[in-house]
Amino acid sequence: MSQFRADEDKVTLSEFFSDKSLRVAGRLDYDSEGLLLLSDNGRFIQKVTHPRFKLPKTYWAQVEGNVSEVALARLRDGVNLKDGLTLPAEAQIIAEPENLWSREPPIRYRASIPTSWVELTIGEGRNRQVRRMMAAVGFPVLRLVRSRIGEWQLGNLLPGQNQDISAAPD
Repeated sequence: MSQFRADEDKVTLSEFFSDKSLRVAGRLDYDSEGLLLLSDNGRFIQKVTHPRFKLPKTYWAQVEGNVSEVALARLRDGVNLKDGLTLPAEAQIIAEPENLWSREPPIRYRASIPTSWVELTIGEGRNRQVRRMMAAVGFPVLRLVRSRIGEWQLGNLLPGQNQDISAAPD
């Protein structure tokens, strides 16, 4: 869980960091994986999370089915969700990322339904936005990994690993 406080039997950030001044710049829902930025600098957290800055976030989504160009075009135009039209996204089909770790528990697997990977970059951060966008264009997300936030990227970090980027700008 991308939070410090205990949450039933789920692993939280408190198991990896003891510095009480750290805050999370953006969250991931429980079923999502990938890059998190943590800082004790409030202005940095504000810059990363405030919608006014529209800091781009890139995700790798493994979805059910073979994604069509029509679906990609809809994502690039913006998708109408229950809470309004999303901003246009950058969207492209990609190969399964090479630096991806195995997932525990593994995604559900159906031999009769192919899967594909999409890289999606958005400039806003609505609740479960990528999942809702992909479902709206007909491709439910099986696995979602955030690979980049602004200039910071996941690179070869594995789950539970961290890298000090203390030169974060104000």
